[in-house]
Amino acid sequence: MADRLIGERLVDDMTVEEKARAALVEQVLPALRAKADQADRDGAFPREHIDLLRDAGLMGLIVPEEYGGLGGTLRDLAAATYAMGSACPSTALAFFFHNTSASRGLLPLEAIESGLFADDEVPVVKAFAEKVLRLMSGGTWLANFASESVKSSSANIAIATTASGAERDGVQGWEITGEKSFGCATGIADYYLVTARLDGHDTADGLVMFLVPRDADGVTERPFWDGLGMRGSANHGIRLDRVFIPQEDSLTVPGAFVKMLQCSRGSFVGNQLAITAVYVGAAQGVYDDTLGRLTRKTFADTGRPIAESPMHQVIIGDMTENLERAYLWLRRQLLLETCEPPIATKSEVYAQWRIAKGSICQAAFDVAIGALKASGTSSATMNGTVGRALRDLSMGLVMTFPPERGRLEAASVITSNKANELFANVAS
Repeated sequence: MADRLIGERLVDDMTVEEKARAALVEQVLPALRAKADQADRDGAFPREHIDLLRDAGLMGLIVPEEYGGLGGTLRDLAAATYAMGSACPSTALAFFFHNTSASRGLLPLEAIESGLFADDEVPVVKAFAEKVLRLMSGGTWLANFASESVKSSSANIAIATTASGAERDGVQGWEITGEKSFGCATGIADYYLVTARLDGHDTADGLVMFLVPRDADGVTERPFWDGLGMRGSANHGIRLDRVFIPQEDSLTVPGAFVKMLQCSRGSFVGNQLAITAVYVGAAQGVYDDTLGRLTRKTFADTGRPIAESPMHQVIIGDMTENLERAYLWLRRQLLLETCEPPIATKSEVYAQWRIAKGSICQAAFDVAIGALKASGTSSATMNGTVGRALRDLSMGLVMTFPPERGRLEAASVITSNKANELFANVAS
C-alpha cells in the first residue's frame, strides 16, 4: 500500500494509536536519510538530529502519558528503530540507547506495584524513577551507560565502576569512578545514566544508578575510535574520576536493581530487542537499494535488467531468505515480550532472546554480503549504501555477544531447566 508507514513493515498489525506515533517517526526520516552518508564519513553524530528528534516529541516515545510521554510500548520502539535504521542506522542506534533509559524508570515503578520494596524505600525509588521518565518526556537526551571495558569470562557485562558515599559543600551524595567503554551519544546526551556498584559489594545487590550531567566535573570522553559499525553514533564512551552526584540524582537502595529486573521480560539493558530492529531496518534499506539498482540497470546487448541474470537471481533469492529469517526471529521475540497475557516464562523468553539476537544480526549481515556480491566492484567502496551497510551490519555480529555465545547460553538455560524439571519429578 502506498500510504503504508515504514514502521509497519516490521509491526504489521499496528493499532490506530501506534500508527499515530509511527507517523511522527516517519516525518523525521527524510532528514535522517539525508545525513546518513556524512555521519558515516565523518564518524560523528549529526548534532542537528538532537533538535529534530526533540521537536518531533520522540524523546518520550515510550514514556507513559501520565509522565508527559507519548505512551508507546516496546512495539512502538521496535517500529521506530527499524524505520530509523532504514534511513540512518547511526542515529537509530543512539536513539535506541536513549530509550533504554526508560526501563530505569518503568521497572522500579512496577517493582513498587509488586510490593518488592519496603515502605521506607518506596519514596526514594519512586522519586528517581519518575525523574528519569519526566526528563525523557521533557526532551532531555539520556545516554544509558552500562557496558565497560572490563569483562569477565562468566558475564557479558561486568560492572567495575564504583560508587562511594561522599559529602561536598554540605550536600550528601556519591563519588563515582570508572570507565564506560560503550554507550551511544557520548558528548551528545544531556545526562549519562550510569550503572555502578557500591564500593565493597561484589554481588548484583550492590548495583546502583546515577544521573550524571554531561559536563560534570571529572567526566571526560574516551578517545574516538576508528571502528566498524555505526560510526556516527558517538559510542566512544566516558571516564569518570571521582564524579560527585547528589543523593537526589541517585538510586542506591541495596537490591533495587535486582528487584526491578524481576519485573522485566527482557534483558539487562531494557527493551534490547529494539537494537536488532535497527539492524533489520538497515538490512531492508540495502536490500531495497540493491534490488532497485539491479532492476534499473540493464545489459548492453539484451536490454534486460541485470537483476534477471541467473547469478543475480540466486543472490537475490538468498538475500530475500535472509531478510525474512531476520523478520521471523524479531517478530517472534517481539511477541514473546509484549503479548498479554504472557505465553512464555521469563526463563524461556531469555533463552529465546539469546538465540534470536545472534540469528537476527547474522541474517542482516548476510543480506549486506549478498548486496556486495550482486552489486560488483562498482559498489565495493567505503562510501555508498552497500559499503556503509556492510560495515554497519558487521557490528551486530559482536555487539554485546556473538551468535555462538548466545546459542551456548540458551542451551545452558534449556538443559538446566530440563534437569531441574526431571529432578522435581523424581523427588515428587
